[in-house]
Amino acid sequence: MHFRDRTAYFVYIMSNRSKTLYTGVTNNLIRRVREHKEGRASDFTTRYKLDRLVYFERFEDIRNAIEREKEIKGWLRIKKIAIVVSANPTWTDLSKEWFEYHPFEPPAKCIDPSLRSG
Repeated sequence: MHFRDRTAYFVYIMSNRSKTLYTGVTNNLIRRVREHKEGRASDFTTRYKLDRLVYFERFEDIRNAIEREKEIKGWLRIKKIAIVVSANPTWTDLSKEWFEYHPFEPPAKCIDPSLRSG
């Protein structure tokens, strides 16, 4: 019997205080949300400070995730708002606590071992 790593794929919606919306797809939701929060995701999400995860769906097949992302991106804004409100009526940042226990810290500067003292 062969065991395969099951990769999950996520379609997600990011927002901001003004409720601007961005829909994306990723295979690592935690990493991608961190990129949004740090302004490293895309020009659009950085410009509008889209730093709140307000909705996501999980898929096992990337094709289904991409299909769903395209479907949501094709919707009118009112329908996107409705899907967020149906799952998250208060528009709470669903990732709010993810980084409280594991805050991002840039790696320490690497020092060439030959330059270390002692």
